Amino acid sequence: MWKRDESVKPTSGQPVTPAAPVASNWIAGNGGGSGRAAEPIGPWWESFGDPILTDLIVEAYRQNPLLIAAGIRVLEAQARRGIAIGTLFPQVQNAVAQYTRNVASENVFGPLPERSFNDFLAGLDVAWELDFWGKFRRGIESADAQVLAAVANYDDVLVSLLAEVATNYIGIRTAQEELDVARRNADLQRSSYDIAARRAKAGAVTDVDPAQAATLLHATEAQIPLFASQVDEQASTLSALLGLTPRRVEELIGEAPGHIPSAPAGIAIGIPADLLRRRPDVRRTERVLAAQSAQIGVAKTDLFPHLSLVGSINLEAKDADKFFEGRSFEAFGGPTFSWAILNYGRITNNVRVQDAEYQALVNDYTTAVLQAQADVESAIASHRGAVLRTAALRESVLAAEKVVDLVGRQYAEGAVDFTTVLLAQQFLVQQQDLLAASIGQEALTMVTLYKSLGGGWEPWAGGTLISDETAREMASRTRWGDLLEERERRNIAQAASTGTEQDRGWWRWRWWRPQW
Repeated sequence: MWKRDESVKPTSGQPVTPAAPVASNWIAGNGGGSGRAAEPIGPWWESFGDPILTDLIVEAYRQNPLLIAAGIRVLEAQARRGIAIGTLFPQVQNAVAQYTRNVASENVFGPLPERSFNDFLAGLDVAWELDFWGKFRRGIESADAQVLAAVANYDDVLVSLLAEVATNYIGIRTAQEELDVARRNADLQRSSYDIAARRAKAGAVTDVDPAQAATLLHATEAQIPLFASQVDEQASTLSALLGLTPRRVEELIGEAPGHIPSAPAGIAIGIPADLLRRRPDVRRTERVLAAQSAQIGVAKTDLFPHLSLVGSINLEAKDADKFFEGRSFEAFGGPTFSWAILNYGRITNNVRVQDAEYQALVNDYTTAVLQAQADVESAIASHRGAVLRTAALRESVLAAEKVVDLVGRQYAEGAVDFTTVLLAQQFLVQQQDLLAASIGQEALTMVTLYKSLGGGWEPWAGGTLISDETAREMASRTRWGDLLEERERRNIAQAASTGTEQDRGWWRWRWWRPQW
């Protein structure tokens, strides 16, 4: 469960709910009772002290296709926000021009001065619906929240990606450790087989002893290809996470022998209230909820009258040579009023639809909060259990190694039968394999704990959501304006929160500019 430690300070750089107290933190320890804080959330992969893992994390952050797509979704949300801002300005602003050749029927109309004539027209038509009831400003508010939701979704993808990279790397190291254990035990058992074979040849024992030794040896050797295949499978998965075609494990983590990353003794989790701001999935759900809240306001504005300004300025003439004369000028303009009085419940029911959607999202947010807290509690319990299990297995392996060494010498001297040696070696193989798996599980549960805390989205703070290469590729097809500039990309989180999200009210006046 949560363990309180008054001496630990809040993790630096982490968002904190303004109303939440910050006097204490919660610590996930190793069950040893030390009660001390470990490393802060920060770059959690560095707490394992494995430079190869850190390099893999950096590589995945730079070139994982799924993460790049999530970053582009933020640019898409910003562009949609630009569309919403554009609705504040004259919605219709069309430059028009036309030429027609007209021929009138003499059997329909009376005598006409001219039966056929030309018509040249060029002008500008404008219509501007005024935002008296906040319809367009609430639309911008919704778009603001959608941008923030896209940023939170990027963070969520990043958290999951880095956790998956660490999980697969730990899986590779665990399988390699189990492979090494199997090979060492095969060597030990091969030595026991040689001893039993020599004693059987000398007539000191029957052929049962070497047969039993061979059975155990071959059973251990059968595990070696299994662990080797697990290494290759994990390497293929890790390659995909790094945005690479399948590579051999040596190409990914090198040929130098490595160990299973050692989990830190503990982790500063922070107070539970901070979890709501740190978990990207909770933040995303919150922003989607805010966007839907604004949509209720947009729907309600249809209940009120719509006031617009319309106008047109034209030059029109029958003869091209008289087109630019002052007498060819014509214009009209004025306010218009429209009010959907008999809408047959369409508007009212649309408001109800938006409100029902909002209420459903409220429950989705509550579910996300409860799930976040449950994830942390489960991860702490799993990690504590893995730590205690590993400690017990270490002691068991030490004892089993002593027994194997002792009975091996006794068998060579003829003091015990081979069944005793066989049982001791079987137990040692089992315990060593369990210990390797438990050490890996201990590291995996720590990764799960970091993921449940929402750690891992911090790397791009001060960086960019998409690479320069991706930005150049997009700019070669479409004019993105300042959205792809490095300065804009580095301040994207702050830029996404401008507007009604900061103004805290659609009725507050502020200046917007079209995003050309």
